Amino acid sequence: MLDQAFEALKTYDWGAERSPLEPINEAIISSRNDAVARKDLEARLISALKTPISRDAKDYVCRKLMQIGTAASVSTVAELLADKDLSHMARFALERNPAPEAAQALRDALPRVAAPLKVGIISSLGQRRDVASVASLAIMLNDTDGTIARSAALALGAIRTSEAAKALGNAKATAPETQIAITDASLSCAESLLAVGNKSEALVIYKSLLGEGQSKHVRLAATRGMLACSGK
Repeated sequence: MLDQAFEALKTYDWGAERSPLEPINEAIISSRNDAVARKDLEARLISALKTPISRDAKDYVCRKLMQIGTAASVSTVAELLADKDLSHMARFALERNPAPEAAQALRDALPRVAAPLKVGIISSLGQRRDVASVASLAIMLNDTDGTIARSAALALGAIRTSEAAKALGNAKATAPETQIAITDASLSCAESLLAVGNKSEALVIYKSLLGEGQSKHVRLAATRGMLACSGK
């Protein structure tokens, strides 16, 4: 049945009945504790992705690699990151791939993809809490494209390390929407630092958010954070 499913994948397209592909999904589920079977499935999915199958068939393959992808499939999936039709599903596959090579592939793609696709890749790096991307994201905080700048801020807020917090604190963005994103991300970093016992760095961030230029709810959050830092 599995062989027939992979044959059906060759002609699968949008709107077609998906039931012929179901054996692939069943095989993935049943191979949960079978590393050899899962490795074979990944290899077959990689091979399928390298053939001229339809966009929707490749989309399906990426969805399956979201579940079982390893370092073995990274390079093949990464080739799709610059494809406007397949980039999002490819990045989702890499976002959930635990291999460090997947994070590297996402970082490598940042300089070579168009702005709308770059936003998605930035988001995936944030979801992975990829500390190695902090330097690149810091530069993007000052991007002239506000969407990219805000996405970089949100990603740094998801990474939540001391380095991410410093990058946010050093940002020179002037657009109001970007400043709001940077402030929200800074609060996230402060909360995370406080949670792991790094009260001194958290306190510095909270104090920086007490200025008159901040909204009432930000000043209130910063005040509460400062009190938490002092154990009150």
